[in-house]
Amino acid sequence: MLREVTATRYIEPLRSGGSVPGVVEADDLGTYVVKFTGSAQGHKALVAEVIVGELARALGLRFPELVLVHFDPAVAAGEPHHEVRGLHTASAGVNLGMDYLPGARDVTPEVAEDFPVDPLEAGRIVWLDALTVNVDRTIHSSNLMVWPTLGIAPPRLWLIDHGAALVFHHRWGTTDPGKRYDFRQHALGRYGPDVRAADAELAPRVTRALLRGIVAEVPDAWLAEDAGSGTPDDVRDAYADYLLARVRLSPQWLPTDFPSPAELAAEQAARAAKTRRGRPDWLKQVPDLHGRPAVEHDGTVHLG
Repeated sequence: MLREVTATRYIEPLRSGGSVPGVVEADDLGTYVVKFTGSAQGHKALVAEVIVGELARALGLRFPELVLVHFDPAVAAGEPHHEVRGLHTASAGVNLGMDYLPGARDVTPEVAEDFPVDPLEAGRIVWLDALTVNVDRTIHSSNLMVWPTLGIAPPRLWLIDHGAALVFHHRWGTTDPGKRYDFRQHALGRYGPDVRAADAELAPRVTRALLRGIVAEVPDAWLAEDAGSGTPDDVRDAYADYLLARVRLSPQWLPTDFPSPAELAAEQAARAAKTRRGRPDWLKQVPDLHGRPAVEHDGTVHLG
């Protein structure tokens, strides 16, 4: 089961994501990134974090330790922003913490240029994402970090942030376990992921016993909204049943058609051009949200 700790000092909020997690110190002297139960994403994002993160660890992928964090909003009474204080007030009680990786770097396209990834390792990560329908590990938002263990070992890939996975639990009973999803924009597609080898290696390891042990780590309170007239254990069974069915149908959803970096660049350029053609004149002067410059039809570049 996940360890339980108590937050003793609030350090800072992290504003890189919509859920505004916070960095805290706890009574075990550890430092954690806490995802709060009161965030707009709700309990299901935390359920996905636990299930996918613990499954990743069980399959030998690097993922920071998860803990249950008892959080008293009074610990963060000095937070100056009203909205963040409101989030803390709504999150009193048990929240989810992820071990903080000091000095880790996000895997951006620039970092990826210089960081080699073995095709089998890439394949394992893509396979996990395809199994759990994690739609948020793309070339624009990798949710991967490079971290040198203790500053001595060579930098290695670490997985983070799986709150957007398990999309089927937002519409129980309406999604085919064998459904394919588009992973062409996956952050590791450029490395030629060997997903067939990963499937042969990992699929036999995802058993009902493994899945049942993982879903047992999710607190009952986070499953209550799906329990209906049943129990939290009924919901746990539903997660285990769905993922086991999806494993058995892997030939139907296994992603293999990854474009080359050049093909991706061409697709993005075509998509950007199509978007700009449909913009009103006043918006054609505005750079897009990814920081790329605005380009007029005559080739003029506006840096904004």
